[in-house]
Parts: sequence; structure tokens; C-alpha cells
Amino acid sequence: MLSKFLNPLAGLIILVFSIVLWLQRDEIRQFLVGEVVVAEPLAVGTNVWPGYEPLYLARNLGYYNDSIRLVEYSSATEVLRAIRNKLIDVATLTLDEVLLLRQSGVDVRIVLVTDISNGGDVIVARPGIESLADLKGRKVGVESTALGAYVLTRALQKVGLTPADVQVVPIEVASHYMAYTDNVMDAVVTFEPVRSQLLRDGAHLVFDSSQIPGEIVDVVVVREEVLAGKEEQIQGLISGWFKALTYLSVNPNDASKRMTGRLNLSPEEVLASYEGLILPDPEGNLDMFDESQALSLIQTAKNLTTIMIEANLLDRSPNVLIAPQFVQDLKR
Repeated sequence: MLSKFLNPLAGLIILVFSIVLWLQRDEIRQFLVGEVVVAEPLAVGTNVWPGYEPLYLARNLGYYNDSIRLVEYSSATEVLRAIRNKLIDVATLTLDEVLLLRQSGVDVRIVLVTDISNGGDVIVARPGIESLADLKGRKVGVESTALGAYVLTRALQKVGLTPADVQVVPIEVASHYMAYTDNVMDAVVTFEPVRSQLLRDGAHLVFDSSQIPGEIVDVVVVREEVLAGKEEQIQGLISGWFKALTYLSVNPNDASKRMTGRLNLSPEEVLASYEGLILPDPEGNLDMFDESQALSLIQTAKNLTTIMIEANLLDRSPNVLIAPQFVQDLKR
């Protein structure tokens, strides 16, 4: 009788022991043979935008190793979809897009402010459309994201119009240039590098983000569940970012040549694109993380939330969560 009881018990013990060994296989292998087990790369999703391009400059300069993987998407819509579906660990987004992400229940933390748009986001129109008021009844191409809708809404508010007063045509940013040059659109809500490409072809500005200062902020967010396990990689990502900003400042001619490929701009146009951006250094980042500051991320998010709710872009006021420790560590 006892042997009948012990045999199943022994089998159970062996099974549990085997599972423990399998779960700890990497640590055991390291102990026995000194093998280094490489962590999964930190997957960072971006779309094409000069404000994010220093990440690729950092990679080009060798500031990132194989533990950081930059994933290129054609639009912010795809980046949002990827982080919602947990295909990436980190995303570069505008603050209004972060608000939408938080409203949908995705738990992310802001770890870095990459840039503040001060003319980089625009509405460009055909010759003959001289002002925002002239857009009434016209076809306006807009990417199906919070940012596109936000820029259009804020611009039209300046002249007493709403998006209902124009023909809004949803169109991905990758198609903005073709839609305009093929005469499909009268105007396009867009940003660099499409801005420079369209201006080069005869379009002209009717609005830019310098008219809504401090409202369009680009940030890096990390999924909350990733923060605890990949601190070193996140720290490396942010450290490399600021090294690239320094290189861009000290060696602008070489940096701009390295950045032409993805942006599809000349070196001169690359440098010109940064005239419409503010790129906060570590001190500037910490100021924006400080809730006591007038232009803090939290206060800016509150202001954005009010505007977005009034424009029916948000249903409620989601919390914006920050993780400033990675930038703080650079100052120690």
C-alpha cells in the first residue's frame, strides 16, 4: 500500500523538479559554463519625424548595441497599433496620442521628452488658398490620428471654424505627398519631412505649430510591465539619445548627412527642419517632469485634455504617468 502511494509522489516530485530546472535553465547554464545569456532586445517603435531621428543617428554612430532594436513604421497609427498589441516595448508618440493610449487602458510611462513642435507641424495648401478661412468647404487630407485631428481642430478654431466646415479626408502620412501632387487634396495637415517636400513643390503654409506654442510635445513611452525588467536597456536608449543630440549640435554638417536617407531630405533641409523644433536637454527634460513648472508635462496634458474633450477627441480625463528616473540618473 505504501509503495502505491510513494510511486506517484516520487513522480510528482521529479516533475516539479524538472519544471524548476527548465525555468532556471539560463541561470544554471551560466553557472556551469560561464555562458552569458543575452536579454531580448528592447523594441522601440517610431515613425519618420525629425524629432525622433536622433535615435537613428545614435544607432548610426554606434551608441546602441544589439540590446536595442529600432523598429520603423510608416505612420504614427501603426506605432500606436504596435504598442497596443505589445509588438514593441517602447514607442515615440505625441502627448495627445499618449492621452488616447491611456484612455484605452494601455499602461505606459513617459520616460523622455524628445521635442516640442514649434513650427514643425503644419497645414499646407495650394496657391490661391491664402488663409485658414479659405479652407471652408475644401478637401483637407489628415492622418487618422489624434495629432492630425488636433492640429486641424486647433487651427480652424483660430478663424471660428470646425472640422465640420471642411471636407476631412483620412489619409496616411505616407500618402500625403502623392495626394497633394495628384491634385486629390486642396490642403494637407502634415509634418516633416513631407512639409519640406511639398513646400519645395509650390505649396505654401497656412498654419504651423508655432501658433499653438507648447501644445505639441513628442515623448518616449515604455509599457509599464517592461520597466522593471529592462532598466539597463532603457537607460542605454536615453543615454544614446542625448549623446546623439550633442553630436548633432557639435557636428551638424556630418550629422545631417547621416540623417538624409530616412528623412529623404537634403542635408540643408534636414538642418532647416530642426528650426521648427525645440529639443530639450536633460535639464529641460527634468523641468518638464517637474509638476511645479508652468510648462510641465502634467500641466500640458491637462490643457490638452480640456481641448481634446471639447473637440470630441477624448471621452474623459486619463492620467498621464511619468518615469523621470532614467533622465535623473544621467545627472548623478
